[in-house]
Order: sequence, then structure tokens, then C-alpha cells
Amino acid sequence: MKKHVWNFSALLTLIRATATSAIMPLKALRERLGKEKLHTIFGTIVKISPTVMVAEGLHVSIGDTVTIVSDVSGAEVMGMVSEVERNRFFITPFRFVEGFRAGDKVFPNQTGMAIEVGDGLLGRVVDPFMKPIDGKGPVWGSHVEPIIKAPIAAMKRGMIDEPFMVGVKTIDGLLTCGKGQKLGIFAGSGVGKSTLMGMIVRGSQAPIKVVALIGERGREVPEFIEKSLGGNLENTVLVVATSDDSPLMRKYGAFSAMSVAEYFKSQGHDVLFMMDSVTRFAMAQREIGLALGEPPTSKGYPPSSLTLLPQLMERAGKEEGHGSITAFFTVLVEGDDMSDPIADQSRSILDGHIVLSRELTDFGIYPPIHILNSASRVMNDIISPEHLAAARRFRRLYTLLKENEMLIRIGAYIKGSDRELDEAIAKKEQMEAFLSQDATVITDFQETIDSMIVLMAS
Repeated sequence: MKKHVWNFSALLTLIRATATSAIMPLKALRERLGKEKLHTIFGTIVKISPTVMVAEGLHVSIGDTVTIVSDVSGAEVMGMVSEVERNRFFITPFRFVEGFRAGDKVFPNQTGMAIEVGDGLLGRVVDPFMKPIDGKGPVWGSHVEPIIKAPIAAMKRGMIDEPFMVGVKTIDGLLTCGKGQKLGIFAGSGVGKSTLMGMIVRGSQAPIKVVALIGERGREVPEFIEKSLGGNLENTVLVVATSDDSPLMRKYGAFSAMSVAEYFKSQGHDVLFMMDSVTRFAMAQREIGLALGEPPTSKGYPPSSLTLLPQLMERAGKEEGHGSITAFFTVLVEGDDMSDPIADQSRSILDGHIVLSRELTDFGIYPPIHILNSASRVMNDIISPEHLAAARRFRRLYTLLKENEMLIRIGAYIKGSDRELDEAIAKKEQMEAFLSQDATVITDFQETIDSMIVLMAS
């Protein structure tokens, strides 16, 4: 049953207007009263758990947002309707629910899940609702964009036909990505994902850069800005939802950051979108889904965690008549297990994957990109024949080195037995030098390609 709170201020204003005017006909008075909103509909909380609130008294739909107001303290918390039954509905709060109790009021929000976006976001660090957390004053938006949007229609996607330079030799030369491509960076903990992210953000020539830090430690936010980005946030928007935020904030932080990127794409810009990490994003949905009673599947992930990934990732890309969003999503591979369900699902959605190797880290090769386990699905369509031939030759020689590494180390291989392997051994130091790059160095795309062609031809 719906409940109402009378809006006495609006009623008093109407009475005063009527009293100061001439005698108003009954019909006109009825029309005036019908247009005034003299009451507010609200529901009531009937049950609370640490992650879910149960309420009744409102007709709501999945995805509606509501505001819960404490009768005792007057505190407010925003939540989203995540499940609906016949007489009651379930709310997942955006903040923690300490201090709330059964009987508190639930008010529907009229605006829905939307954020204010605009050029004022550039150079700022914000939360998923675009509220500043950098202490630099308010952020002024010029447009309102929904957080949840449909991906680009399949027939409206533009062809990926030009390279996207990132300033990292291994990626530009051997895993070339294109404008509008979606790639994953797969790695275990402590292998160097954040460092590589910083290299790509600094080295990219994209006019707009949107970085989403989802579910990471709060300590890593200022470190990422100062160490990985060198303190330079020019033309960059940083959207942050740390591990101590609620699961809903972590989940919608990713969607919110993508909406920011889509706004700049609609202005005709080529946008670089980076997200760290998809795994924390999926874990947030796992918490929400299990609290609502979804059945757990592999590693405890409910089905909704896997279906959520394409809803986010497919929003990146190149759209005809607009700009593009080139996206890099980092995936934390637990225990370096590439068959992890989130890693496996992500690989099937993305247009390429960059695998970081702990073994290469031990050998002192940074960034530790394992080129034999990595691939770019659009590379062959966007590079020159000379570049393609050099990249294939590099991979072949590097594969021969890895396959015969033990024989070479123990001295069992006799020089002259295999002409190609002899060439690979002769070029081993040069190839390893090509794969290594200091985190502060940005390389020119054409110089990278030219040096690799010369190396493979000599």
C-alpha cells in the first residue's frame, strides 16, 4: 500500500495565491489543485542486512534508484532496486547501512541513474557520481548522461583501419592495436599492470584519456597519479571507486567511467579508456548476486557476473560519424591461472590480450609482456606488409629460442645444426633489448617499426 507525505509548503503557497486573487470558480480551483504536487509517495523498510534492504509500499522496476532516509538521524543513503517481488522489493545500497532500521522511509528518485559530464571533468579525480575527491572544488557538467546505455549497434560500428600508438615498443611493434579496439592486460598480482597502464596513458597520443580505478587499494590512487602518470592529469579524467566502497559503487564506477568516455566520443574525439580491474568489478557483482540468492558457479561467481562483462566491454569501439574509444581492461589472474572464469570470459569478448609474465619479471625484462601468449586480433589489417613480415619473423625466432633454451644453456646444442636457431641465438640480446623499455621512456611508433624491420633483416 502506498503511503504519502503531505507537502505543506506547496499547499500553503496555493492557499495564499487563492486568497489574494479574485473569487476562483470551482472548476479552475480543481484544475489548479490537480497540477500541484501536494504529497510525496514513499515506501517503508521492513528488513535490513549488511548488503541488502527489503522494502514495501512502492511500485518500482529493476534498476530504479531510491533514497532511504533514517527517521532517527535524518541520514540519507542512495540505493538501487535489484529484485522485485509481488508486495516487496530489494534494494542494494550505494553506501554502508549502519544506523538505518526497519520503518525508515524509502523515496523514489525521479532522475534515475545519470551523471553530469562535460569538459570540466578534464584534469579531475572524481567518484562514480562525478563528485570531486581531489579537493579542487566542484565539478561543473554541461550534459546529463545515463550510466547504463546500450552498446554501439553492430551495423553502426566503424571499421578498425588505423593504428593506435601507445609508445610501448612491444605493443606498437608486435601487438599493434587499432583505434576502437578492446584489449585485455592479463597478469597476476605484483607483475606490473599498473606500471604498464601508466606507460600507455603517458605514451598514447589520444586527446582524451579516461582512467577507471575500480576496487583497488586507496593507497594506489595517489601513487598511480604521481608515479605512473608523473602527476600530469592533463586531458585525463580519473574515476575512482576503492575497495572500501560498497559493491554497488564499485560496479557502477566502471559503467560511469564508460559513460564519461562515451560523452567525449560523441564530441568526435578518439578516447583512450583504461580500467583497473575487471576482476574487482566482477567480484563486486559476485557480492551483490550472492546476497540476492543467485546460485554460485565456478569460483563462486553467479551467472550475472559473467553476463555483466559484455554489457560494459561492448560499449567501447569505433562508431560511424563519431569518435572512438580504444579500451584497455586489466584482468587480475589469480594464481597466474589463465583459465580463471573472468579471464576466460574476458578473452572471448575482447579483440586481443596482452599477457604479463612473472618469469620475464624474474629475468629483469620490463614491461614483462609474453609475446608468444599475447595477440592482437586486428593487427594484420592495420599494418604494412613489411611490418607484418618483421613481426612474424621476430615471433618465430623468439619461439625457437624458448623451445631450445635448455639445450642452449647446458651446451648441448651444436652451432650449425639449425640455421634459423643460429640466427635466433645471434640476435638474442638485440631481441631482448627490443622487448625491454624503461617505464619513463616513450618511443616513437615509426622508429619502433623501422628498428624492428632492420633487426629482422640483418
